[in-house]
Amino acid sequence: MGPIGSRWHRAYEHERGAQRDMTFFSTRLLLTCAAIGVGGGLVFGIVGYLHPVVLVTVPILYGALIGVYFFPGVVAQSLLRRGGVALLTGTIAGLAASAVDPANLWRHVGVGVLIGALQELPFALSGYRYWRGWVFGLAAVVAGLVMGAFVLVLVGPDHFAPLAETVYIALFVLSPLLVTWLARRVSDGIDSTGAARGIQGEIDRRRRGAGATPLAMVAA
Repeated sequence: MGPIGSRWHRAYEHERGAQRDMTFFSTRLLLTCAAIGVGGGLVFGIVGYLHPVVLVTVPILYGALIGVYFFPGVVAQSLLRRGGVALLTGTIAGLAASAVDPANLWRHVGVGVLIGALQELPFALSGYRYWRGWVFGLAAVVAGLVMGAFVLVLVGPDHFAPLAETVYIALFVLSPLLVTWLARRVSDGIDSTGAARGIQGEIDRRRRGAGATPLAMVAA
């Protein structure tokens, strides 16, 4: 077997090994997502009691509360670097919130699922092969804008004066960005313990010189 054939063989065997590892560690992967989701869900439930208070007293600051919903998904994505973990963890977090705030279970589940799905999108564009920090920031900004616009439509575009509306939307972006930064620091701390070793994907799994998606090509 020539040098080129040997390299392809090693790459093929490496990929097969990674697939076997993921099959073997699938239970660990699910349990890790569950642990992160339950922890995030308890925070969801506690913050849930602040929602009506803020909406009645200082509604312009409502966007500051949305950031907590980004925490479990970012921890899971940054730690595991696998497709679907943000959506799974966000769903679990929403369900776990019922232990603290059962009256608003479906609100927590809905927001957890929606934000988890939005967090998945930028990484899906690279086929879940590229996990650099700037993509997490992009996901936070996009998801924050979507959530801010969605809530603004619900309360009515004329609910705030133009300046107040700008502050309102800005908080929907700044809060997720801050929480994303914090969640990545938490993920780094967990990663340093080696607790997730064996179930993590690589930060950059793109095949050099071929098959790069537009998002990955821009990042190169």
